[in-house]
Amino acid sequence: MSTDRLSVTLAALADPTRRAILAQLRQGEASVTELAQPFEMSLPAISKHLKVLERAGLIERSREAQWRPCQIKAEPLKEVADWLEQYRQFWEESFDRLDDYLQQLQAEENQQDTEN
Repeated sequence: MSTDRLSVTLAALADPTRRAILAQLRQGEASVTELAQPFEMSLPAISKHLKVLERAGLIERSREAQWRPCQIKAEPLKEVADWLEQYRQFWEESFDRLDDYLQQLQAEENQQDTEN
């Protein structure tokens, strides 16, 4: 069964360790050892997280002699942001309608106060 790219990306982002790794990579390329430093886990465990991120297209690993630097790839994150945008617009419109309703209630209350 084929899984769509958005689902793979969201699944990769679901783990806090992987999100922290991406946050580190925003600062620039880093080796597996450098990425593992803030975590209390083995290098093989970090490598498993990196494989998930790589399969999702969120990072790219290259090879320079013995050093295998990782770097962030933002395209899948843009796809997530674009998908979320429609929901942001929905909530903004909902809050705007709520604000209009509250202003209407306040105006009616003020009118009743002046009539009494």
